[in-house]
Amino acid sequence: MAEPTSFLCGALRLEARLDGPDDAPRAAVICHPHPLYGGNMDNNVVDAIEHACRAAECRTLRFNFRGVGASEGGFGDFTGECDDARAALAWISEHTAGVPVVLAGYSFGALVALTVGADAAAVDRIVAVAPPLASAPKVPFAGAKLTLVVAGDADAYCPAAALAHTGEMLGARGVVRVITDGDHFLVGREREIDRAVTTFFSWAA
Repeated sequence: MAEPTSFLCGALRLEARLDGPDDAPRAAVICHPHPLYGGNMDNNVVDAIEHACRAAECRTLRFNFRGVGASEGGFGDFTGECDDARAALAWISEHTAGVPVVLAGYSFGALVALTVGADAAAVDRIVAVAPPLASAPKVPFAGAKLTLVVAGDADAYCPAAALAHTGEMLGARGVVRVITDGDHFLVGREREIDRAVTTFFSWAA
């Protein structure tokens, strides 16, 4: 049963929801879409990612970025939201005895996951669903970490060329899964996202 909770990022208290057993062998932190365009932790794609992570025996933490829902503060122009994700990782690590963490996100949240996950010691896997690569071509890719990128082939914010380049950058430690006829919002494609993430957890580290 999901448990409402909160954690601090500096002086800001951020709204969150924790699910899964205390003794889970893994943990997952999930980042939502752009705060200025209605993104929040109850998004349909966030739901799908979280469902797959729980099925993979993760204790999950989804949260609202600063200025969203009951989270304090205002939009942090991406840098602040990256700080939010780092604070979420620190909090989940403290509450799960330091088990390996997957950092996941959708859209704007996928860019946060890729950026923060590249350098976060606690993170051993990254899941990025529909990252808007067209507007962020210089996202760092953590070659040493297992990384899954999922996107629709009709996603205007994640063009095929950028997605192919991402696959090349990831190399053997990553994979790109393409959802046929999927746009950026992926409404009705939640099961395909769930399956892609579930399969990702079967990879050997």
